[in-house]
Formats: sequence, structure tokens, C-alpha cells
Amino acid sequence: MTEELILANATLILPDETINGSVRVEGDSITEIDTGAAVPSGAIDCEGDYVSPGLVELHTDNLERHIQPRPKVDWPHAAAILAHDAELASTGITTVFDAMRVGSIPTGPRYNKYARGLSRELWQLREQDALKISHFLHLRAELCSETLVEELDEFGLEDRVGLVSLMDHTPGQRQFRDISKLESYLKGKLGLEGKEFQQHVADLKAMRDRNGEKHEVETVKAAKRFGAMLASHDDTTREQVHVSAGHGIRLAEFPTTVEAARACHDHGIKVMMGAPNVIRGGSHSGNVAAKELADLGHLDILSSDYVPAALLLSAARLGEMWGNMARGLRTVTMSPAQVVGLEDRGELRAGARADVIRFRMREGAPALNGVWSRGRRVA
Repeated sequence: MTEELILANATLILPDETINGSVRVEGDSITEIDTGAAVPSGAIDCEGDYVSPGLVELHTDNLERHIQPRPKVDWPHAAAILAHDAELASTGITTVFDAMRVGSIPTGPRYNKYARGLSRELWQLREQDALKISHFLHLRAELCSETLVEELDEFGLEDRVGLVSLMDHTPGQRQFRDISKLESYLKGKLGLEGKEFQQHVADLKAMRDRNGEKHEVETVKAAKRFGAMLASHDDTTREQVHVSAGHGIRLAEFPTTVEAARACHDHGIKVMMGAPNVIRGGSHSGNVAAKELADLGHLDILSSDYVPAALLLSAARLGEMWGNMARGLRTVTMSPAQVVGLEDRGELRAGARADVIRFRMREGAPALNGVWSRGRRVA
């Protein structure tokens, strides 16, 4: 017998409006959206709480934080994956593109290969139905590296690679145009400073000169082979956006300037910004503030980046800022789902996948009262 769930007397967050109504779920699908405050027998009375599609996360480093909770501390991978999955579910995220770096520097102080092995362990747990939410891979292709091409070659169609981003963290441009910001970051993370830091910068620039062009070409080819969406990362100038558009890119992660964000929209490229940027009121790297782009109409999608709980909070804050909760929540539901071609989720409608969350605003923060993935309660 198919299980039925009815969330009634709720404030339903639809793509363009909020309405009082109910959501009926049968099995793993939404079967009916109704209006009004009626609470049928057997339904859950939401007492006016918001009911929204489950959140869709396209870029999170959270799994990396679980497998290495401190520098040089490697946590058991199965335990880390399960904890990561449960944490995301607890924050309302029901679909995640787990960001894993490909492109390593075995001769350097930090970047060792890990994505192929970790993703196999992730898929083993998925095959055992041990995961609460839906997982895809986001391969972060580091152009300034030694092993990118061979690492990309280890993945295939069976690996659920839904997103590939062109990452270039060469010092002196994009995210780290201000090298002093990079120095502060690496001093805290790796203890690099002074001559050691300067040598590190010189080595990375030389590596980019040797490998960058080839790596960019091969990454574009790999994304097509996987059938994955290709994204840019940290675009700073109109010229960089023009190159991205030439690759067929339709998603820009964290553009660092108004100039780049405006150019993205001129080219029909969706702009994704970090949820922590919204919460903090600015970028930790000194780049453009997400709220500035939101004010200008150049922000389409949010990503939790390094704080999973920030995703719902930041979308609610945008909803309050815009005076339109539906628009705010769309940045973390329908818009990310659409840009990666997931047409079965991101919207409360009959026939959609039953990924649903319930929450109430308390002291300016959303407090979750339930999370359902494929119709099963997971938090």
C-alpha cells in the first residue's frame, strides 16, 4: 500500500507566489496541490508554516570538511559520507552536487588526489540505500594542477557527474587578485609565509603557464562526455565571461565583480553566489557582495558553499529583502534545479518528486519542522 502524506493549512511557496493550501504526497511523488486552510482527516496541520520544495545545492565543500575535519586528519570515509548526508538533510537540502576537486599537485604541499576513490565509496552507500537525500557529482576541475586530464579520464557516464566547473586559483587573478588575501589564507591553512609563500606563488604561476590551456580544453571535452553542465568559477572581467560563453557555459559560480555578473546576464549565463556572502554581508575574499548583485538583479542562484545551514537562511533573507519569499526561495529550489536539467524537482506541483520542507520563521531565522526526500521523512 502506497503511503500518503498531506501537509495542510500551510503557506505554500510556489515559483511566483505564496498561497494558503495543502500538498498531498503519495509514495515518492506530489499528487495534488490544493488551496485553502482545510485540514483533512489524517493530514498534518502545519498551522501556517511555510512548505517549500526541498533545497537544491550545486556547490558545497562540506564533504571535504567531514573527511578532513582538521589538517592532516583523515576521517573514515563511510562515516564521513553518512554524517555529511545527514547534516544536509537536517538543513533542508534534498539534492546535492557534491563538489570534489580533480587536478592535483602531488609534488606540492597540499593537493593530493582523492575524488575517484571517494566517489566510489559514495556510490556504494547509495546502492545500499543508505543515503537520505539525492547525490550527484560536481567535479571541480583545477586548471592550475599537474594531473587534471588523467583524473578526468577516470570518470564516466555511470558516475552521475552533473556539473563540471573550470577552476583557476592561480595567484594574482580571479578570487585571489589581491595576493595578500591569498597569503593570509595560506598562512592560516598551511602555515605558508615569507619566502616559502613566494616560492609557492611562483610555482603555481609556472604550472598554469605549462598546463592551463590544455587543461581548459580537456575539461570542456570531459563535461560533454559526461553529459554534464559546464560552469565557470570566479569570473572577474567581461573578457573572462566572453570566454566562458564561448565554451557554452550557462552557470557562473561566484563572479567576483559587478562587471562580470552583468556580463554573465548579457550572455544568458545564470549567476550563483555564496549563501555565507549573503549572511555576512560580503565576501571573505574581499570580492563583490552578493546583496549588491541581488539589488542590481544579477543574482539567480545561491549555494551554501562551506556552511550548509546558510542555504535556507540566505534564501529567506533575500525573500525578506525583496519582499517576495517565493522569489527568495526560488534561488535555492527551482532555479538551481533548472540550470542543471533536473525537471522533476524544485517546484511544488503535481507529478514532481516529493522533496518537501516545512519551516517557520523565528527571530528572523527559518526553523525547520520537517524534511521529506522522495516522500520519506529524513529530518
